[in-house]
Amino acid sequence: MPEPLRIAVAGLGTVGAGTLKLLAAQGKLLEARCGRPIRVVAVSARDKGRDRGLDLKSVQWFDDPVAMAKAPGIDVFVEVIGGADGAARTACEAAIASGKSVVTANKAMLALHGAALAEAAEAKGVTLAYEAAVAGGIPIIKALREGLAANSVKRVYGILNGTCNYILTTMRQTGRDFADVLAEAQALGYAEADPSFDIDGIDTAHKLAVLTAVAFGCRTNFAGVHVEGIRQVSALDIRFADELGYRIKLLGLARRTDKGVEQRVHPCLVPVGTPIAHVEGVFNAVVAETDFAETNVFEGRGAGAGPTASAIVADLVDIARGAKVPTFAVPAAQLADLPASPMASHVGAYYIRLTVVDKPGVIADVTAILRDNEVSLESMLQRGRSPGETVPIVLVTHETREENMARALAKIAALDTVAEPPCMIRIEEP
Repeated sequence: MPEPLRIAVAGLGTVGAGTLKLLAAQGKLLEARCGRPIRVVAVSARDKGRDRGLDLKSVQWFDDPVAMAKAPGIDVFVEVIGGADGAARTACEAAIASGKSVVTANKAMLALHGAALAEAAEAKGVTLAYEAAVAGGIPIIKALREGLAANSVKRVYGILNGTCNYILTTMRQTGRDFADVLAEAQALGYAEADPSFDIDGIDTAHKLAVLTAVAFGCRTNFAGVHVEGIRQVSALDIRFADELGYRIKLLGLARRTDKGVEQRVHPCLVPVGTPIAHVEGVFNAVVAETDFAETNVFEGRGAGAGPTASAIVADLVDIARGAKVPTFAVPAAQLADLPASPMASHVGAYYIRLTVVDKPGVIADVTAILRDNEVSLESMLQRGRSPGETVPIVLVTHETREENMARALAKIAALDTVAEPPCMIRIEEP
């Protein structure tokens, strides 16, 4: 009988426990598919006495994940602790140094330290695998790194956070405001008690940094990601977007430019006729635009015990089969050190919502500022009149440079007739 692949799992929360349950349920199928059994021989977690619905009598328990990472008799260290640094990073480094392959779902650690970990793993001849770190059960890492290996990627973008997508979907479907829907998402377990990592775009930015490295064969550069969240998106903006033929989605987007790599996370208006506009609720989606395979769209569940465990076990199957590919599509020593393309140089169209005092000359003042800053208008919406009172006005621009738009908005905000800071959302065309 072939030797089993012996794995140790650090972290027995939702994902770790889900991984053990999947391995138990699919043991025969997995053995048939990879030619050898996959056996859990050790686990580590904070509370040994907690009932997780798992039979752990036959596995070795470690209170310290770093000690487990160094222990003999283990082939693969599975890290689902989380966190960019601390025990997760130390344990992964220890496992690699001990000659063990590592499978991780830790997008924060990879976004900040991915290149260094890849170099260490490749130097030791072991695997660093992370399908579960981006978009849950969607096999996007394998698709970019292997399925699309014959292509140069032009642009990669997607909905990478189910919490934000649920909030924006529910706001559109119900007409309710952000704060109300966020509270509902927390009650349903879709959002954390402190949801800032999700709604402020940090989670998406971590995932985007990893996707960018795979798509363009470069070192991860989380610091180079421009990040905005969804707190400022209002039900009014969603209604206006719908009227204009768009939906609002929080996207992570990356593309090569002549200045380096542009990585940005922010709300976008996307045309209602595009596939990504119809990705609803807690689902994720990733779009890869390539030269020969053209456009590929991947959609699925981006989180949860089952989808994430599925991605972890897919990596384990590859290791059990002996399949080896470079961590970020090219050998770590060849990863390009690409600079971050400055956000000020981004070129695109913009949705602008202004709250202005309804009186003669206001629109003339606004359009004069736009003209003076090389911003051209495509269309304008104003619904109703309220002389002397404030009213919303929506402007849609033609493509312009971000620095032009920022300069114009600063001057518009200073007008006495503009009652609130302008709301600006970028328009992203396919």
